[in-house]
Amino acid sequence: METLIERLKLDFLVTNFDQVALRLRQHLEITLIAMALALAIALPLGIVLARVRWLRAPVLAVLNVLYTVPSISLLVLLVPFVGTGRLNAIIVLVIYAQIILVRNIVVGLSRVDPDVVEAARGMGMNAWQRLSRVELPLALPVLLAGVRIATVAVIGIGTVAGLVGAGGLGRLLFEGLGRSRGEGRIVAGALGAAALAGAANLLLRWLERRAQRATRGER
Repeated sequence: METLIERLKLDFLVTNFDQVALRLRQHLEITLIAMALALAIALPLGIVLARVRWLRAPVLAVLNVLYTVPSISLLVLLVPFVGTGRLNAIIVLVIYAQIILVRNIVVGLSRVDPDVVEAARGMGMNAWQRLSRVELPLALPVLLAGVRIATVAVIGIGTVAGLVGAGGLGRLLFEGLGRSRGEGRIVAGALGAAALAGAANLLLRWLERRAQRATRGER
């Protein structure tokens, strides 16, 4: 008689939990590295676009085009240049995160009340001080919303990176698809990705709400 675990195809997850945990850790590492690099690029780019308006439309158009390229195509396209593995996946994930991050940075900075910025200028703050002490803190809720959305997207797209040997939960999915009785691997990979995305969304949403309260002067 089939047990509930077998019926739900959770047998692989239960009997190979250490392997699933390893793939989950790899997926988390790839996500954190990709998001750190993506933010390092998107933050200065977004600040420039918020200041130089004529650049905004063409740059965002290019980022939109890159975002519409299927992830599998981009992963395969990079193979002749960087080979397979983690580097390939991270480059693709950084590219996909850009449009979300840059757009939210531009929107967040553009929504800062000009009177507040002018008051800061009147207090003797230079451009860097106004940006770091006034504009970015006020734009933080919108910036964090972009980080949250981009992180969840990167976790999802990262599963496809298993196709080029980057490891992570996608490896379980593709291994399952290549086996005659691989449903357990597929379920384990899918549940792991869903759990990771859900946890990231909850954590970043909590930080986003805290930032919103802070900008309103609430505790």
